[in-house]
This record gives sequence, structure tokens and C-alpha cells, in this order.
Amino acid sequence: MAITADWRTRPASDADVEAVAELRAVVLRDDLERLGRYDARRVRQRLRDGFDAARTRVIEVEGAFAGCVALRPAGDARWLEHFYLAPHVQGGGIGSAVLREVLERCDRDGVPVRLNVLQGSAARRLYERHGFLVETEDPVDVFMVRPPAPRVPSPRPPSR
Repeated sequence: MAITADWRTRPASDADVEAVAELRAVVLRDDLERLGRYDARRVRQRLRDGFDAARTRVIEVEGAFAGCVALRPAGDARWLEHFYLAPHVQGGGIGSAVLREVLERCDRDGVPVRLNVLQGSAARRLYERHGFLVETEDPVDVFMVRPPAPRVPSPRPPSR
């Protein structure tokens, strides 16, 4: 899908936590309600408790806050966390573009990427399109992993 808006990412700051917590509540509400797990206070507090500005990028579209994504090192892998995009910009290719950038960085480092997504979430299709495979699942979460893409060897210079 072609990207229909001007977007960029920037480093997050501690001042972004409330905007991110509110976006999380909006984006996850339908899925959490469907699963019988929505709690307006808890959905925001869980984000506040796990927010790490140093590992988070804010997504801006047309210069305005529109989402975020975080990448947390964990052993020999990275966890993709807090990947939220405002509903009004979903479907325009921005989520795929952001995810490609994150995955390219992990591929260069040769590390797998892990994540969890709620059962029945449309986001699962995005992750599957980008090579994530189901590792385990329970009644609420689907845990997925994407191995690093194989490195393409550099072409050898011609011998003389």
C-alpha cells in the first residue's frame, strides 16, 4: 500500500507518556472489550508502568503525534512493544513502513524479534505479512517471533 501522508519518527521523551497511554487505550479498547479484559484505568497504567522513553520512538504524521513503537533488548532477541498507530492514520502504509525500519535494524544486528498481540486483533495480519510466526498462544495473547532475515553476502570484487 502506498503511504498517503508525510511521516517521521523521533525519540520519545518522558513527556510523551500520557499521549501514548491514551492512544493505547483507544487502539486496544475494541479487542480488550471483545476478550472481556478492558479496564480504562488499567490499560493506561500498564503503559505508564512499562514506558521507557529511551527505547521508544514517537511516530508523527504531518507533524502531529500519531503513534509510537518501542524495541526492548531481551537476551539474544528484541521485543517489539507499544506499537500503536492512531486510527485516523491506519491503513495508509505508515505502520508497515515503521515496522520495516525496525525489522531492518534487527536484521542488521542478526537478532530475532518477538512480540505479543491480542487474540483476534487485526494487527496480527500485519505481523504475519512481515514474517512473524506464532510461537505460542493462550486465550488472550498470541506470542510471535520473526527470525532475522538472512544476510545477503556482498558481491566480491573481480579478481585480477
